[in-house]
Amino acid sequence: MGLRAVLLFLFVFVSCSKDNGNIDTDVLNESENPEVPGETTSFVPCENGFAGDYPCNGYDLLGHIPMTELNAQSGNDIWGWTDASTGKEYALMGLDNGTAFIDISDTENLMYLGKLPTATTASSWRDIKVYGDYAFIVSEANAHGVQVFDLTKLRDAVGNSNEFEEDGRFTGIGNAHNIVINAVTGFAYPVGTNRDDIYNGGVHFLDLSNPTMPLAAGGWGVNGYTHDAQVVTYTGPDTDYTDREIFVGANETQVVVVDITNKENPVEIATLPYPNIGYTHQGWFTEDQRYFILGDELDEINYGFRSRTLIFDMTDLDSPVLHDTYLGPTSAIDHNGYVLGNEFYLANYTAGIRVLDISDIEGKNIAETGFFDTFPQNDNTEFDGVWSVYPFFESGKIVVSDISDGFFVIKKSE
Repeated sequence: MGLRAVLLFLFVFVSCSKDNGNIDTDVLNESENPEVPGETTSFVPCENGFAGDYPCNGYDLLGHIPMTELNAQSGNDIWGWTDASTGKEYALMGLDNGTAFIDISDTENLMYLGKLPTATTASSWRDIKVYGDYAFIVSEANAHGVQVFDLTKLRDAVGNSNEFEEDGRFTGIGNAHNIVINAVTGFAYPVGTNRDDIYNGGVHFLDLSNPTMPLAAGGWGVNGYTHDAQVVTYTGPDTDYTDREIFVGANETQVVVVDITNKENPVEIATLPYPNIGYTHQGWFTEDQRYFILGDELDEINYGFRSRTLIFDMTDLDSPVLHDTYLGPTSAIDHNGYVLGNEFYLANYTAGIRVLDISDIEGKNIAETGFFDTFPQNDNTEFDGVWSVYPFFESGKIVVSDISDGFFVIKKSE
């Protein structure tokens, strides 16, 4: 069986397991205010290795909304938005049947405000990013396109029964696995579209000058299907590319680096192979843009690794090199990871959120400093537990999406 067929089989298996298998709808921590619709408060400190039923180290549970209260079968991506006018913080969580909006400003009273239904059908895959006051949402659902939602409407939302309407929709693509936004340039980049489209399932460029009416502006598909990516306006050590717009794509069997400054003429800079490729999944730059931290979603399954994180030295964008490999304490599958300062926040499926100290990444000294495990059943090599994490709120709150157990807010213990 060829690699493409193997990967297709595995992703069909993952979809089935997420939609139909082992979906735990039991509430581990019941709301302390069940009589108030949409309100949940459940602060539990991390003490003696547990926050209630959840294993932890150095992170407290501020709140939890189970999947049953979100009226969905499964969860997926998560992102955040801070209202610049009010200072309120909101979580945007992907569900199989839409996108949930949760006001996390008062963690004593988390407010699930309602959801934007999926544009077409339900799907285990949904991804959200924010540009200004707008959310941009894609899904693997057939013919979904890009939904646009004006987040300022959340200011007046009360209760949990709201069914929101989209404020725009780009239908120049059908399904997409993910979407990336570069807020500096005002462009969005849907990736993982149909493999037989004009860009081979690669990346489409969308101009967000008018956020509710994105405009197609080209794309790149020379390297084939792109599963996920990061796009930055480059300020890193390679001065040949200063202020250029750089796309780093996780393209199933390799990492690709492309200069997309000129949307009409993107230029490939480099490709990054590495040993024991399972499925090149997702990565993120360190804040100085010297290192790129990558996760491979299937290497734990295919090769029996403990959770493996690969670090590339990108000092020379034309010739990146594998700098180091970090192996976690469990055999859980790694998923999405994000950098904030000297910490790497890794969504590690059944092993929960793992926080790595990367302050001495140059010296190859990477160590786990804390974790919060939303999936206490086990740390097995399987697709359940934490899908993603958003650690970028100024308050220090961290929001977490769990496939079967819903929404969590955690924070570093004081």
